[in-house]
Amino acid sequence: MRHTLFKILALFCVALVSAQHVDVSGSVQDETGLPIPGANIIIKNTNKGTTTDFDGRFSLMGAQLGSTISVSYIGYITKEVKIENTNPLILQLKEDLAQLDEVVVVGYGTQKKKDVTGAVSIVSAATLEDLRPIDAAQALQGTSAGVSVTAPSGSPGGGFNILIRGISSNGDNGPLIIIDGYKGDLNSINPSDIETFSILKDAQAAIYGIEGANGVVLVTTKSGKKNSKAKLSYNGYTGIQETTRELPYLNASEYALILNESYAANGQALPFPNVNGLGTGVDWQNELFNSAPIINHNVSVSGGGEKSTYYFGGSILEQDGIIASDKSNFQKANAKIKLTFDLSDKLSFATSANYYNTNRKTIGENALGTPLFNALNYAPTYGINRQDTSGFLGNEVVNPLSQIANTYNTYSGNAIEGTFQLEYKPFEGFAVTSRIGLKSYDDKGKTFSPIVNYGSGKVFNTDRSSVNQYRNTNNSYTWDTFATYSKTFNNTHNTTFTLGTSAQRAWGDNLDATGFDVPNNSWEFADISLANGISEAKSNSSYIYDSRLSSFFGRVQYDFKSKYLLSAMIRRDGSSDFAPDNRIDYFSSATAGWKISDEAFFKGVDAINFLKLRASYGTLGNNVGDDLYRALLSGEATYVINGALVTGTANGRLPNPDATWETAEKLDIGLDMNLFGNKLEVVADYFVEDRNDLLIENFPVSGILGGGAPGAGLPTVNAGTTRNKGLELFLNYKERVSDNFSFGISYNATKIEGEVTAVNNGVISEGGSFSVGQPAISRMEVGQPIGYFYGLKTNGIFQNQAEVDAHPSQAGLGAVAAPGDIRFVDTNNDGKITIEDRTYLGKPQADYIMGLNLSFDYKNFDFSTYMYAELGKETVRNYERDQPNVNRLNMYLNRWTGEGTSNAVPRATTGATSNKLFSDFYVEDSSFLRIQNIQLGYSLPQAVIEKLGISKFRLYASVNNAFTLTKYNGYDPAATNGDAIGGGIDYGFYPISRQFILGLNLSI
Repeated sequence: MRHTLFKILALFCVALVSAQHVDVSGSVQDETGLPIPGANIIIKNTNKGTTTDFDGRFSLMGAQLGSTISVSYIGYITKEVKIENTNPLILQLKEDLAQLDEVVVVGYGTQKKKDVTGAVSIVSAATLEDLRPIDAAQALQGTSAGVSVTAPSGSPGGGFNILIRGISSNGDNGPLIIIDGYKGDLNSINPSDIETFSILKDAQAAIYGIEGANGVVLVTTKSGKKNSKAKLSYNGYTGIQETTRELPYLNASEYALILNESYAANGQALPFPNVNGLGTGVDWQNELFNSAPIINHNVSVSGGGEKSTYYFGGSILEQDGIIASDKSNFQKANAKIKLTFDLSDKLSFATSANYYNTNRKTIGENALGTPLFNALNYAPTYGINRQDTSGFLGNEVVNPLSQIANTYNTYSGNAIEGTFQLEYKPFEGFAVTSRIGLKSYDDKGKTFSPIVNYGSGKVFNTDRSSVNQYRNTNNSYTWDTFATYSKTFNNTHNTTFTLGTSAQRAWGDNLDATGFDVPNNSWEFADISLANGISEAKSNSSYIYDSRLSSFFGRVQYDFKSKYLLSAMIRRDGSSDFAPDNRIDYFSSATAGWKISDEAFFKGVDAINFLKLRASYGTLGNNVGDDLYRALLSGEATYVINGALVTGTANGRLPNPDATWETAEKLDIGLDMNLFGNKLEVVADYFVEDRNDLLIENFPVSGILGGGAPGAGLPTVNAGTTRNKGLELFLNYKERVSDNFSFGISYNATKIEGEVTAVNNGVISEGGSFSVGQPAISRMEVGQPIGYFYGLKTNGIFQNQAEVDAHPSQAGLGAVAAPGDIRFVDTNNDGKITIEDRTYLGKPQADYIMGLNLSFDYKNFDFSTYMYAELGKETVRNYERDQPNVNRLNMYLNRWTGEGTSNAVPRATTGATSNKLFSDFYVEDSSFLRIQNIQLGYSLPQAVIEKLGISKFRLYASVNNAFTLTKYNGYDPAATNGDAIGGGIDYGFYPISRQFILGLNLSI
């Protein structure tokens, strides 16, 4: 009995000890003894855990004796330790080279970075956290080699253009965007919900067939992690925006004196006989620009159990414009959900959904006659509320403040998008995935034009009010089903086979109508149902579209001893956008790699830790067609019916049943290296792309076909070829100097050369405009880059009549030259200057694209800065009106006023000259270096945040678009509308704002 009681007591004590809870502390280090901050410490089979502080230390309250803790960190092998007592733990993690190679999404699968044989760039969530972009596309600017990001507008909600390795097509050059497997847009998602970008730049993108020629941006959004406790995060900021600059224009006194001089030069009476008292006058730019707030809130909850994960996110962005905030603003709300479930050992389910809502108001921009254009050209001698009633400034320039006051519009959009995915793994190495991605987007807008009179003869005068309303419905789905089988033979031959099919459809409709005679001439009553006026012209329109794509694809990936790498893929696409005989084509590619550093002869090279040579070649498509093979009733015609003229419809653009997609042949040779203990990463690429069968709009055909009829047009024809070639270099160096200090430097540079190599029959395509009534100034022509500027070349200023007499006559341009006028070059050497002397004047695409990013961490402080540069590009200065009485840049203070006074700026005169014809006088070097982000942050120490019961508390201050170094006279040397032919022409771009931001990162 006594023995029995003793056994029971012993068992009780053991159970008591086993259930005892203790506090565990210690530190996590690498193999050299340096601390690892941010390592995850989790008690297995529980949701309890913590992370190490900056010094690698941790403490874990209430751990059970006998339990096991798991210690993990990216790039190191996970370590498990059993808790046997309360002694401090010193845990050393070993590097895991396989983990150090990031997992890269490559389309319908993933690869470890060390095994990738194509040209791929990665942008992580850390970069997004540093930049805090309003639009996710901004995170790619300056952070990825070969990628340029430009803004067509700095207005709130203006969006961005993305180019990968330059412009190859005369049409659409934007990349394919894939978000969690479905086709989407970067401006629809919240940047804080993004985990990584993978950018496919070469023939590896052939797995996407006719949509991959311009490159592919694969977006992976954030998700929860299994066996992790719920993590609540808040990221928010508030800030003030302002313009980065005001253009140097003449003040009232300067303006009046130059105007007097120009009138006197032409023998006219002075418009300002007495300039005394004019002073500086009104600075119209200052009147337009204002400081504007920006506020952003992001909240997320993530975590997971043993068989499931979850992520919920929500965000609100409110941004006012730096011009007329009440008429230029943007609001956006996002809600994100991402779930995964293991339904069984073999079957898993995943879903991801994103909802967003946008509301936007805009003012006119980047065109002749818009408010900013008028602010630059309106006379500084006029009062704030004064109208140019006499037409002194011409028929297009009006008071910009009055114009804004009479601007009324609103836009709103709603969308739901996401994916549903099932993955079945019946046996080891084999998986079947079926995924459907859906997107539905509806938007509507309304614009009101009130009755207004800006002065005699102004083109913006409106004698009848009107309201325009429209609605768009857009839907799409992508259904992918593919199987992947991975198998290793004889421990040396590693293979992966992928076979799948994809079906896509995009469809939608539009309704657009205009009503006249709005009651009370008021925005409050601006609705078609209330506007009862009748117009003789047709005032409503509509359209529908339905595009479908059916595809099959396959890929084989093979390596021998993980040393020699091969990959081959093929895709068959059939598109409804083209005639039945031209709908199907095949696209294929092959890539290869050699891990030189794994060779026996390389083992003694200690400085080089990893060295891989890779190459790729293949064909891809660019589908820029839309009903090119069908004749649509979009033209205009007048018919005689019952003896009366009746307006009706007729054939529009001439059809081309032979049209098909463009095809890109891509070659890439690359080198990947890690040096000095994997501290320095080097990636270098040489690439060549030939874009064949370019779809050229308005291709000349016989006039007998009716292309010149009202509302008709010439056909779009596959008739051109371009070549882009260049070099890319990416350098990334990271160093932990001590326990308290570490830094990182990342630099990328891209050299691109583009040229049109062939066009059928030597046809020259034109686009872009300059001033009013002048010929198109952008061209696509053999031997030149797409969209180059074409005009008269200058050679200084005529200093005296002898120089005029000795020079070929310029009378053929419409005016006889005089001293002080621009001297043009006789480029064709025919002894006279005419419009035939126009020549190459520059291009809007940069020769070099560069990014430099620096980061420093000292104790609890962190600092980062991002820089971006474009070199070897030009922009056309087209925000000056050529009327005699408008204001102008202060460079005219350095005009020619007599022999020897200036050889750059022509004389001032109201007389007829050829100085206003498009020439390189209006083409400026727009190379620039931009400091696009400077950020300083401070995180509370680990001991403090543990007492507060949180896991992260970081405050930061940042400046976005801090400053730009450039010679360009306009607002933004990077701005362009994105057109291949007609880009780089500045009509008065809405400037991108400088933002001063205070933010908070909080996790619980």
